[in-house]
Amino acid sequence: MTDKLQNELRNEFQLERMVLFSDAVFAIAITLLVIEIKVPELSHEISERAVLRELGKLEPKFIGFIFSFFLIGMYWTIHHRLFGFLVDYTRKLLWLNLGFLFFIVLMPFSTAFYSEFSKPDTIQLITPLAFYVGNIWCIGIMNFILWGYIGNPKNNVGEGLPAPHFIQLARTRSLMVPVVFSLTIPVALFSPGIARFVPMLIPIVMKIIQRRFDNKLKRHKH
Repeated sequence: MTDKLQNELRNEFQLERMVLFSDAVFAIAITLLVIEIKVPELSHEISERAVLRELGKLEPKFIGFIFSFFLIGMYWTIHHRLFGFLVDYTRKLLWLNLGFLFFIVLMPFSTAFYSEFSKPDTIQLITPLAFYVGNIWCIGIMNFILWGYIGNPKNNVGEGLPAPHFIQLARTRSLMVPVVFSLTIPVALFSPGIARFVPMLIPIVMKIIQRRFDNKLKRHKH
């Protein structure tokens, strides 16, 4: 076996380790989300009405779980696609990926922190929501940086990457998710209930951005 082939196999093995480690972190984070949803306990009245009442109290946690589940799932698919272009790695890329995963694995805590203080029978606090939004901002920024690093030909870590406008679109979309989540804070000041559903605007915003980039690309070609 030649030295060149040995180096290629070693490099492929190291890349596989990084991807498998990342997948494991995503899997653990997305699993930990549901652990915070505890089975209702009935101390006095045991009836269907009491069960439904206690289950209703878990609504904020279920909403937080659903949004965070799909959010982590979305970032996993993005990470999966981005790392599919990798042909090499650097020490800097390892640390950038580790930083990204740090904020992914923080999601179960920030989700539980926000959900705990967004119950209908408690005083609505902004700090837990701001912490949750801050967590999402950190994920978005790290995703933005990763796209820029892997998408930069000068770093020699990616291969088969789409046109530069695609990288620009991916980086823009990375920041749009936290921007939309940021809107929940001012909305929560007036209506905490409505604020929880603001993230549903994300697919609409993404379509608008996609359309604008497509139109820009068409004008550039003509």
